[in-house]
Amino acid sequence: MGLRDYLAHCRSKDKTLSEFIHNDFGFYPRNISLYQLAFTHKSASEGNIGSYKINNERLEYLGDAVLGTVVADYLFRLFPTKSEGFLTEMRSKIVSRASLNKLSQKLGFDQVIHYAHDAHSNFKSIGGNAFEAFVGALYLDRGYNFAKNILINRIIRVHIDLEQLEQTDLNFKSKLLEWSQKERHQVVFKNTNEKTNPHDRLYHITVVLDGEEYGKGVDYSIKGAEQLAAEKTWQMLVEKNKVS
Repeated sequence: MGLRDYLAHCRSKDKTLSEFIHNDFGFYPRNISLYQLAFTHKSASEGNIGSYKINNERLEYLGDAVLGTVVADYLFRLFPTKSEGFLTEMRSKIVSRASLNKLSQKLGFDQVIHYAHDAHSNFKSIGGNAFEAFVGALYLDRGYNFAKNILINRIIRVHIDLEQLEQTDLNFKSKLLEWSQKERHQVVFKNTNEKTNPHDRLYHITVVLDGEEYGKGVDYSIKGAEQLAAEKTWQMLVEKNKVS
């Protein structure tokens, strides 16, 4: 393929992704390369910049934080009389890997995620990870308020049934503890807070399984951080075929 053909191919891919995003969310990207990166799974990394592999993992990290903040704010305003425990549990359910995987399927992300042909069976969270990376790209491309509007009005209100979700049991901490007791594994929820700011209320929890660190969770409550860490640990065990 010559340079002219290669550039034409890239423009065609950009246009296809741009139209996909417009059809799903009602806007055209300003910086399409951010979204191309958001939909590039680590199994399809095409190079390095120093020690950084070119894939969506950094955007996933950013999107996780943006999504958690937007959902927390939305629930806080939607349920003005509900307790912190209720809000924490609902947020955990919305941003859970299982929920984001299903949401990714609804949105048709499988059509645009770039991954190695055998990766889908080895990485069960490709869709959910891509969704978080998409949120990170959206935030960098258009800013927080625009991203918040898309998340609330084009995703949460359209694709998430809060009443049904409220009745759904997604207690990953309980699942993890039950499994560990049955299979005779030692599980510890380790508080790894290193607060340099006395006003910082974030809690950092790491699951230590048989002496090895697994999932990590960060939340404004210990319970929420433990649930997030437990869910990430559970997903890691799924990908290692230790649980189903």
